[in-house]
Amino acid sequence: MKAALFDTVGRPLRVDTIGDPQPQADEVVLKVAACGICGSDLHMTEDPKTFGIGQGVVLGHEFAGEIVSLGADVTGFAIGDRVAVAPMRGCGHCDRCRAGDPAWCSEMQLIGGGYAELTAVAARQCVKLPENLPLSEGALAEPTSIGLHSVMRSGLKPGEKVLILGAGPIGLLVALWARRMGASHVVVADINDYQRERAQSVGATGFAISGPGLAAEFEKQAGAAPDIVFECVGKKGLIDFACDLVRVQGKVVGVGLCVGGDEWDPFAVLNKEITIVMAAFFNMAEFAMAIDALATFETFRPQALITDTIGLGHVPETFEALRNRTTQCKVLIDVAA
Repeated sequence: MKAALFDTVGRPLRVDTIGDPQPQADEVVLKVAACGICGSDLHMTEDPKTFGIGQGVVLGHEFAGEIVSLGADVTGFAIGDRVAVAPMRGCGHCDRCRAGDPAWCSEMQLIGGGYAELTAVAARQCVKLPENLPLSEGALAEPTSIGLHSVMRSGLKPGEKVLILGAGPIGLLVALWARRMGASHVVVADINDYQRERAQSVGATGFAISGPGLAAEFEKQAGAAPDIVFECVGKKGLIDFACDLVRVQGKVVGVGLCVGGDEWDPFAVLNKEITIVMAAFFNMAEFAMAIDALATFETFRPQALITDTIGLGHVPETFEALRNRTTQCKVLIDVAA
């Protein structure tokens, strides 16, 4: 099969031919239909040691496909089933796994494999897609689940005012779910206005340019300081910035992947009695809810994030281009193209 492979830091991914995967007893093999390129993939190739990846790894954790082979012990699935894949692979039998929360299994592995024609995953990672949802759109289930989980972690109450730092895919999906769950104001802030219209299309009530004037601009739009600030960029200093922006006794939710450490002022947090919450991954109930949203939402659809679809052969140059700030939002790989 063909796959886009990581070699080492500083080199583009390369498309090459490697052996087809064979399923273990608890696995299925998928013919990958589509895979999203995620900012986390870019982080992995810049700091592979932190993420435990090495030469020859196939990245890609936002994918959906069709089952083409079954392991000997697999039940509940059949060849031809259309599925989305949750990329957290737990042991399958501990309390966390049985509760549908494999992200916190002590043996959890974050799997890739979506930048390839075929991939093997544990059957328990798969959720069947409804017939009315195009298979390629199932690749959005993973990031849509991240957005949902982030809002669930925030404890958002209907009527609260929300500020989201970062207009990337995850920030926009947080906006979608915050609006769906009853926030009265959902303002997305970014250093550029490329995604202004897209933010509104997924439910944001406003957009602002991030910087020294953001607090005043949010209050102008919402009438008061935000009850909740979501940090969805993952850059050093932004948790501290979020704490400056949120109201007294408000909440800051860290969603962005900040690699390499950060600094913040605990006295400022204490002085305002701010609650800081972190959000990572999701559970299988949220994954199923995200798939339902993809299939049923008629307004504020996650599909609005898709800005481009490329073939597997174009992955190396597109991947490198995404290292720089672009007007792209979510790029999908059409593996068959």
